[in-house]
Amino acid sequence: MKVIVGQGSCGVATGAKKTADEFERQIAEKNLNIKVGITGCVGTCYLEPIVDVYDDEGGMTRYVKVQPEIVAEIVEKHLLGGKPAVEYVISEVDSQFVGKQKRVVLRNCGLIDPENIEEYLAVGGYEATKKVVTSMKPEEVIEEIKVAGLRGRGGAGFPTWFKWNAAKGNPGKNKYIVCNADEGDPGAFMDRSVLEGDPHSLIEGMIIGGFAMGATEGIIYCRAEYPLAIHRLEIAMAQAREKGYLGKDIFGSGFDFDLRIKAGAGAFVCGEETALIASLEGERGMPRLKPPFPAEKGYWQQPTNINNVETFANVAWIIANGGAAFGAMGTQQSKGTKVFALAGKIKKGGLVEVPMGLPLKDVIYGIGDGIKKDKKFKAVQMGGPSGGCIPAELIETPVTYEDINKTGAIVGSGGMIVMDEETCMVDMARYFLDFTRKESCGKCNYCRVGTKRMLEILERITRGEGEDGDIELLEELAYKIKDGSLCGLGQTAPNPVLTTIRYFRNEYEDHIYKKKCTAKSCKALLTFTITDACKGCTLCAKKCPVGAISGTVKKQHVIDQDLCIKCGKCLETCNFGAIEKN
Repeated sequence: MKVIVGQGSCGVATGAKKTADEFERQIAEKNLNIKVGITGCVGTCYLEPIVDVYDDEGGMTRYVKVQPEIVAEIVEKHLLGGKPAVEYVISEVDSQFVGKQKRVVLRNCGLIDPENIEEYLAVGGYEATKKVVTSMKPEEVIEEIKVAGLRGRGGAGFPTWFKWNAAKGNPGKNKYIVCNADEGDPGAFMDRSVLEGDPHSLIEGMIIGGFAMGATEGIIYCRAEYPLAIHRLEIAMAQAREKGYLGKDIFGSGFDFDLRIKAGAGAFVCGEETALIASLEGERGMPRLKPPFPAEKGYWQQPTNINNVETFANVAWIIANGGAAFGAMGTQQSKGTKVFALAGKIKKGGLVEVPMGLPLKDVIYGIGDGIKKDKKFKAVQMGGPSGGCIPAELIETPVTYEDINKTGAIVGSGGMIVMDEETCMVDMARYFLDFTRKESCGKCNYCRVGTKRMLEILERITRGEGEDGDIELLEELAYKIKDGSLCGLGQTAPNPVLTTIRYFRNEYEDHIYKKKCTAKSCKALLTFTITDACKGCTLCAKKCPVGAISGTVKKQHVIDQDLCIKCGKCLETCNFGAIEKN
């Protein structure tokens, strides 16, 4: 018997380490010969901390929301008594969160110990590497990736085989393969979870990619805000070297390849490949003109290929199972699976991997179980700050690069931020534009100055100071920024604004002309009033932090609008539904 505690960042954040420590204490106290191990995030982040108990026959019982105070009961009933503590076991409905998915990238996450290479080997790890370096030619590897139809999962969706082949075909003294693990989209945590839960899948994918293009050195560019991911990568790389899977003469094939990690400073613009390369070279992360493309002149002016974590994590599976097996999933143009980070106003937030082509509705309602508190679904933001908002009427849109692009959004790296009826779309656009404005490297005037001007307009609108012509001015600036920016950050920064104007123009007009926030979200446009349902209990007056509410006991109270700071304390505390928010 063994106890496995999920210790990805989501698990650790909810107390998984304390839970693991309590299991170890209880097991030691009762002199049980049971190992307490770790694993990464299985994807059901909303149920953390998660604990799996395996019996001697390999059967597994999954416990959810396991805080230290219930560990003793699980130990007593299950580890000692042999019967599960059923009140803490995952429900059949929640188990379908993973059961409804098709897992390729996440195939090992939450199932193996990311710090133990033996567990990766036990599920077929490094067999694909051995096959490639001992029995395949680089052209054959590239052809297999081409048959698979694998497209870059970092956002652009560019064919992976083409990039590899371009780097292979360009001469250079040294060639480099780089992993972009600089995952910067708000609400996105796909790459982090793979690095924390299955780092060897990335390493193996990079070895195979390096062999295909003729590189002998690989670099993993990972943001420093991912300390656990970097820690587990370092452990995995050391174990791979010890086994002979990294370094000289891999599998006796004569192929040399090694990896190193570069911790990035967290600049969103370094997700753009030429800015990433500048950062690797010790320069400020700023994009360069293309062409020449990195496959021609990249890192130190040598042929360089850059893919993200999810792209590389597919590679070993494709080699092991065949490109045709991967290509059989998804659609004709968007093949395989895609990992999404479900976040926002969703009941079941976490990691989801599904075949491309599945409708958005199946992801949000079929797997994510719909909107919190059963409120009305309003929109979903896809592609992060570079993407756009897809409204409720387009919820049947298939998740493919082509179909999502038609809505004005992008698949991006896989962030999926769900919004309900109480989300103000003008404020949502303001939030994402504020992010891209701060993250602009400043190289291009339109991006540096234009995003600031757009943000100022959006801030005025959300304060109730919008003017006639503001919407048209936002659109004009948006298209000029898209046309006048050098890299993808500036070219896509206006997307959240353009899509919210496209689908929710009425909300902009209400803010500007009626001085009302349709979603009743923008604080400056709110008005709290007390209706005749007031019983005069005085509770709201006592809770008001600025003394804006007056009245006598058992008489209807009144809010002084000049004093009210729109904090909403009165609404929260009223037991009679007598406070209206307009």
